[in-house]
Amino acid sequence: MSDPKIPVTEDELHAYVDNELPAERRGDVEAWLAAHPDDAERVRSWRAMAEALHARYDSIADEPVPKRLEIERLVRQPRKWFYGAIAATLVAFSAGGGVGWLARGASASPSAFQNFTVDALDAHRLYVVEVRHPVEVPGSERAHLQQWLTKRCGWDVRAPELGETGLKLVGGRLLPGPSGPASFLMYESASGERFTIYTARAATVTTQMRYATQDNDGALFWAERGVGYVVSGGSDRARLTQVARLVYDQTEKNGG
Repeated sequence: MSDPKIPVTEDELHAYVDNELPAERRGDVEAWLAAHPDDAERVRSWRAMAEALHARYDSIADEPVPKRLEIERLVRQPRKWFYGAIAATLVAFSAGGGVGWLARGASASPSAFQNFTVDALDAHRLYVVEVRHPVEVPGSERAHLQQWLTKRCGWDVRAPELGETGLKLVGGRLLPGPSGPASFLMYESASGERFTIYTARAATVTTQMRYATQDNDGALFWAERGVGYVVSGGSDRARLTQVARLVYDQTEKNGG
């Protein structure tokens, strides 16, 4: 087959993977893929990633969206939707030896820790299943993303460089937080593994890092200078700690 007369865009490649491409363009896209092996390999990797995400998260994706995660609601209402299971599984993350960064300052009250972490896990579980639209601003616009979130949230929002853990910035979005806006950043590995960083104003000034699990997801929470952070990912606690350590170190270096 020859190349199509109209070049195929990346959006069309995603639509092809999702079976949302108009029928009249399908032949053109298939011709393009036959002539462009690099794009064909990208499409194969996207399909494999989508299948893995659906296998893991389809049951979650069918759950109703929590009202507090609706973008237009920037003022939090009384909690009416709660993952009951997480309340029983929240535990303090203890560490000794040379890992002193995991135990800084005074602890937050359990309710503050639980509520904040549940918010972050809600957002993680809601958006991690998205293949085409997981974020509002793509990672290719890192400077704009940081500037926008900083202006809207009221504190310095930085997207950490997580390349040494094999993670690349997918992008971010603005969410409602416990008492105002929250920033939400998503990272992804070459294998499709995803981690998110949720930050919002926190009632506590500093806190030791704490760990929580829910189903197949884990989260690490800490707070510095009135801003809370939650790094969420899979159930591999060592891997989650590796990522959270790098986020923490860069956050401290940048002054929170």
